[in-house]
Amino acid sequence: MPLYTSAQQAITALMRSVPDFPEPGVLFRDLTPVLANATGFQLLTDHMADVARTHKAELIAGLDARGFVFGAAVAKAVGTGCLAVRKAGKLPPPVLREEYALEYGTAALELPGEGIDVMGVRVLIVDDVLATGGTVNASRALLERAGAHVVGTSVVLELEALGGRSRLSDMPIDSILSL
Repeated sequence: MPLYTSAQQAITALMRSVPDFPEPGVLFRDLTPVLANATGFQLLTDHMADVARTHKAELIAGLDARGFVFGAAVAKAVGTGCLAVRKAGKLPPPVLREEYALEYGTAALELPGEGIDVMGVRVLIVDDVLATGGTVNASRALLERAGAHVVGTSVVLELEALGGRSRLSDMPIDSILSL
């Protein structure tokens, strides 16, 4: 098994590119092989944990669903908690909800409406891919409505052609690899 020395190298070597998934014309970037590789996963976690430390994050918000994996690992590495930002309908009431537009409709994200106090807490949003920026933007709005101070976003992969960074221009964004 090859030895990877950087998170970028591990992603480049291990990520699968799957054409026409989930629909024709889409090139799906599968990070599952990176997660399954102990060295690759550790390198990603270390990189994102450094970002969390730089921003003095007090809580990591992992976005449904792959962001949960990265978020939990990063939270463990920096000694914080991890808050799961869920897709609509996955949490019992009461919930805080934020709807947002997709290219093909709408979606919503939710947080527990009670039991977790994020008022004034410095939160880093963590996810696998930054594409159009819609999910990160909705997560930020949701967290801020709950009283959190969102300090930035850390993602494994940024798909530059989809323009997500430009839609989040006032937020610090760290991507390990941009394509």
